[in-house]
Amino acid sequence: MHYVMEILPSLFQGAGMTLKLFFWTLLGSLPLGILVSLGLTSKFRPLQWLLELYVWLMRGTPLLLQLIFVFYGLPIIGIVFQRYDAALFAFILNYGAYFAEIFRGGFQSIDQGQYEAARVLRLSYGQTLRKIVIPQVVKIVIPSIGNEVINLVKDSSLVYVIGLGDLLRAGNVATARDVTLVPLLLVGLIYLILIGICTFILNKVEKRYSYFK
Repeated sequence: MHYVMEILPSLFQGAGMTLKLFFWTLLGSLPLGILVSLGLTSKFRPLQWLLELYVWLMRGTPLLLQLIFVFYGLPIIGIVFQRYDAALFAFILNYGAYFAEIFRGGFQSIDQGQYEAARVLRLSYGQTLRKIVIPQVVKIVIPSIGNEVINLVKDSSLVYVIGLGDLLRAGNVATARDVTLVPLLLVGLIYLILIGICTFILNKVEKRYSYFK
């Protein structure tokens, strides 16, 4: 127990980096996913092709490779990111693509009659989206979004490749230094707690939108 108390501060510090990356990735990728999904369903073909290429690239290549490319590859053409900014940029682009496909499916599930009814009521396109379509889409996509949110908690461990001190890196350092698996067991426990909290919140959100049934 004495050893556990000694290493917990460094693990909590790493967990802080994990949570920071998790929070800002969600804050950036969810709006990006909604905007891209609207572009994917638009009738302007050049924009649709461009966004389809973006989604194909982000979903078709590993996030680890994207992190390496952003941090080590972009400086070749003069675009330089700090370590945390590079990680955040890569994560937002990656998860924005996944969220875009999820929201696209949600938007396409809405019956066209609802858009026509909104036009009869003289609602603008923005009002139709905000008051009629998006609340229904959110209800539809919550389970899929929840899966991606949980994956994001675990994927945050990939930032070790560019030298960021996240939770898993802190556990690996302690394990290598002290030659014991105790730090990694604690890391696993912290991840389980974080995912448990996310699952609880997502269940609450799903119940919040249950009145759309």
